[in-house]
Amino acid sequence: MNWQGKKVLVTGAGGFIGSHLVERLVGLGAEVKGFVRYNSRNDQGLIELLPPQTRQLIELVKGDLRDVEAVRYSMRKMDVVFHLAALIAIPYSYLNPREVVETNIMGTLNVLNTARDCGVEKIIHTSTSEVYGTAQYVPIDEKHPLQGQSPYSASKVGADMLAGSFHRSYDMPIAIIRPFNTYGPRQSARAVIPNIITQALTQDEVFLGSLHPTRDLTYVDDVIDSFVKVAESHVSVGEVINIGSCFEISIGDLTHKIFSLIGRELKIVSDRRRIRPAKSEVERLCADNSKAKRLLGWQPKVSLDQGLVKTIDWLKENIDRYKVGIYNI
Repeated sequence: MNWQGKKVLVTGAGGFIGSHLVERLVGLGAEVKGFVRYNSRNDQGLIELLPPQTRQLIELVKGDLRDVEAVRYSMRKMDVVFHLAALIAIPYSYLNPREVVETNIMGTLNVLNTARDCGVEKIIHTSTSEVYGTAQYVPIDEKHPLQGQSPYSASKVGADMLAGSFHRSYDMPIAIIRPFNTYGPRQSARAVIPNIITQALTQDEVFLGSLHPTRDLTYVDDVIDSFVKVAESHVSVGEVINIGSCFEISIGDLTHKIFSLIGRELKIVSDRRRIRPAKSEVERLCADNSKAKRLLGWQPKVSLDQGLVKTIDWLKENIDRYKVGIYNI
């Protein structure tokens, strides 16, 4: 695909992965429009951290995924749509499941219906490894059963099923990308790695939830590579594609690795607020990325240690952006 002049919409452009994606697309020469959630503060999310020369090339549309007219306005004359927007915080989904379901499922329905009406050339729908729940076998391939172990993961299962149904029912050019745990600069402290790092840089104790669950971690630049490759690939249409490292590490071991890279050995304190309900905890995640290798020629390039060092360095320079010590749900 020649990105020069392509009209591209990214929903969730103000988020962690979304901001990195729009930055890459601008660099590739695409005409990028970002859909961000409206607020009265004119807060553009993480778009505000991009270089000024990049920001000025991004057209922002503000609204709510649940508002079909706002979605329709944002998608006019678009060639490619990357749908990343969602409410993603699992603890928040325990407190407000209705809002999460309405945003993630009905919002996705609005995106799909509008893309169908507008004749969009390619839609990349963003899933999550959380739809698998605790691994029944590893590595987890795309045929693994889906399990809604939290309202968030259940809403993403529903959104994925909608996307697949629109491909099968209307022959729409939809690909589903399923990243495992992404990390890197600009991520909020709601996520485990910046949560650990920001505490380790500023405190003598680090408050965490369960330490035994394992996660499959991929640096954000590698994940953005996969988004671009999925969009460029003709064979990705109608497919679900895992994006992960095929390596798992426990939260406890990850924490000690971060301590070592920072050069501090700190006390880990168990915080009950951060522990998921027992039946809702995803105990183990480890991706089978063979399909991504086969269809896209994609595999991660950045090792965990390399990615953590890059993330630590960015957080050191931007620590004042974080409210360390406050539990973010």
